[in-house]
Amino acid sequence: MDILLRFVLRVAITVVMMIIGGRAGAAAPTDPSGTWLVEDGRARIRLERCGPSRERICGFIVWMKEPADKRGQPYRDKENPDADKRARALLGHQLIMGLQATPEGRFAGDIYNAEDGKFYSVSLWRESADRLKLKGCLIKFLCQTQTWQQTLDVLPGQLVGLTGDLNGPRADKEWAAVPAPKPIQVKTK
Repeated sequence: MDILLRFVLRVAITVVMMIIGGRAGAAAPTDPSGTWLVEDGRARIRLERCGPSRERICGFIVWMKEPADKRGQPYRDKENPDADKRARALLGHQLIMGLQATPEGRFAGDIYNAEDGKFYSVSLWRESADRLKLKGCLIKFLCQTQTWQQTLDVLPGQLVGLTGDLNGPRADKEWAAVPAPKPIQVKTK
């Protein structure tokens, strides 16, 4: 009888916690970190934690189906409004800029489009363990959603190094440096 009472009590506590938790509001977003094949198959994007406390999501082009033009030269970010970035190769550059978690359990912020050199609003979320939804908007009413597929293999030409390393993508200046944690000061008497 004592075992049955404990079981019923545990179930009741679990149900109450689920009800209270459900009313608490925001769902925690599922971490989208990983490498993703975009819907049209032209590129793979690595999503990873970034920012001073690693609470944001940044994304980098780590593979392109066609990384070079007809002359064999890497495609460049020639439409970038920042003249200093126009000579950088598209392969390895940052296109998702520090997305923040939202109350809806998604990550939202800006994505850079190298084809026109502009930034657009974007939100993303895991649809399932191996599928990511990305919704981009020109303005609030002009939006498009894509499904990205997670990849675990490595293709020829894919950048596999850590961000900032020789064979890895390169973060934009504002996302490149993560401040070192402040040392803990211990007072002694």
